[in-house]
Amino acid sequence: MSIPITTERRQRQLRLRRVAVVWTLSAVMSCCSGGGGVSATPEAVPVEVAEVAQRDVPVQLHAIGNVEAYATVSVKSLVDGELAEIRFQEGQDVHEGDLLFVIDPRPFEAELRQAEANLVRDRAEAKNAEVQAERYARLLAPGFISRDQYDQVRTQAQSMQAAAKADMAALERAKLRLQYCYIHSPITGRIGKFLVHVGNVVKERETTLAVINRVRPVHVSFAVPEQELRAIRSSAGVHQREVQARVGNDDSQVATGELSFIDNMVDAKTGTVMLKGLFPNDDEMLWPGQFVNVTLTLLTQPDALLVPAMALQTGQDGQYVFVVKDGTAEVRAVVAGPSVNEEVVVTKGLASGERVVTRGQIRLAPGARVEVKGGPDAGGQPVAAGE
Repeated sequence: MSIPITTERRQRQLRLRRVAVVWTLSAVMSCCSGGGGVSATPEAVPVEVAEVAQRDVPVQLHAIGNVEAYATVSVKSLVDGELAEIRFQEGQDVHEGDLLFVIDPRPFEAELRQAEANLVRDRAEAKNAEVQAERYARLLAPGFISRDQYDQVRTQAQSMQAAAKADMAALERAKLRLQYCYIHSPITGRIGKFLVHVGNVVKERETTLAVINRVRPVHVSFAVPEQELRAIRSSAGVHQREVQARVGNDDSQVATGELSFIDNMVDAKTGTVMLKGLFPNDDEMLWPGQFVNVTLTLLTQPDALLVPAMALQTGQDGQYVFVVKDGTAEVRAVVAGPSVNEEVVVTKGLASGERVVTRGQIRLAPGARVEVKGGPDAGGQPVAAGE
């Protein structure tokens, strides 16, 4: 009989404990809801801010470009023969008309002498045939010879005159082939390495002897998305569209030129259009085949509003920023334009001098109290990125 009495006591003790817990929770809740207990005001969120700046901003496009020689010539021989001389050093600057190569001229000199001899012979025979034709003409009138005899002599004279003219053409050709033995530079530029050495036999119009690149000026070709084509074309005639080419990330190696070419079609495979900039390259900073960072300036947008790129947020309804006003955060929808370094042009939604949150957005909500920890009028230390 003692076991049932003990169980009943334990159950009574558990019920008393539950009632005590309920009373304690009720007291805590009443204190929190009263005026003299724990405050219900939310804590201010620490943020960094920046002012909306207003200044003239260049509208630019950025791309990777490739340097191209203004002109490239592959030097080839116009005659067959043995390469006898090379008159330049590898990699040197050459000027238009400079002698570069000499093909062995002796066979062509012999051809020239033979052509001269053939011309002398045929001219003498043509002169003799013309004299004979004149004699026969005088004999034809009194009837001493037949008309047929006269026609044969006259035809022979005309044939010899034609042979002399052919010899004259052969002589001119022999002179020209002899001139082709001396290969001169067709342009001014920088010549490359030897592709054929002395003693090798070169083939007419086939063997490339050297390559000359004109490096002053040079072209830089680059591609931009087809969506930018309208803006590029609309800027034509407004001003000189400046193109800058930067070698690597070195700001001290920046060349300046102008847009000189827009391709007449869009590449259907890549959705881009090819452009070219023309650079004087007097200091030869740019070299054919080199890759450079290209910046194309289309125009300058006056009095543009700019905010740091990190202030711009993206939501379901588009882009927005948090504006600090009267110590609270206000959500403001904006329309963003082009980027300029680490800033973004805002075309709609902000005014100059307003303060936007650049760090701490993750803890913000519309109407939340903020405490400025960095930027203009900051009263404390900057918060860490991502707060």
